[in-house]
Amino acid sequence: MSPRPAPTLAESLAAAQEWWREAGVDYAYSDEPAAWLVDEAPPPEPARAGPAVAAPTAPRQPERPPVGGDKANWPTDLAAFRSWWLDEPTLDEGGLHPRIAPRGEPDAAVMLLVTMPEAEDRDGLLTGPQGRMLGSFAQAAGISSGDLALASALPRHMALPDWEALATRGHGEVLQHLLGLMRPRRLIVFGRGILSLLGHSPTQLAPAVSELSIQGRPLPLLWTYAAENLLKESRDRAALWRRWLEWTNDESA
Repeated sequence: MSPRPAPTLAESLAAAQEWWREAGVDYAYSDEPAAWLVDEAPPPEPARAGPAVAAPTAPRQPERPPVGGDKANWPTDLAAFRSWWLDEPTLDEGGLHPRIAPRGEPDAAVMLLVTMPEAEDRDGLLTGPQGRMLGSFAQAAGISSGDLALASALPRHMALPDWEALATRGHGEVLQHLLGLMRPRRLIVFGRGILSLLGHSPTQLAPAVSELSIQGRPLPLLWTYAAENLLKESRDRAALWRRWLEWTNDESA
């Protein structure tokens, strides 16, 4: 048998194409990018540096006045303070609920200091469910209505008080001024936020029993949870009652 003649270049190329076609490869690919479009436009000239323009500064916010305004104008008797508490514009920024004044007379045996009036309060402080709970506590503790004073750290009910900002603006001084006018013999504070207004650092644990100095006079203080929390948790109410008994028994011993 005579040897088969070598294929021509055309036959070799055709055979190679047929092999790749049967393998499913119809196109030629390359991993190297190719420039298909040529940008014939000349590159833009760099912009000439002009004079530097200062960035606009935000308008400076006016400083907010301290809570209570000028201390020289603060009331020096309790009746005037109650009116001032309802009308002084720097004490709060308004809201849907009315301002409510403190209740009770000076030199009360016990003063209950809550964070704010109840949402239901209109004509008096603590006339809603929190007030009824605290009234039951006072009755069980043997505190008559004439020996009980009620006050709130804020003039009106509000959603989320910023206690740190209030302390910075001097709200605590107003509150201590009220305590100096009412001169209670004991003080029960309902709510951790109030403590920052009375000189207690919020980073420290809230004390169970402590003492304030109001105008040079020591004022025994008992701290407990906010009234709205006590209303929900019976175990917190029980803890308050135990603290009260320990507090009063220690002083009577």
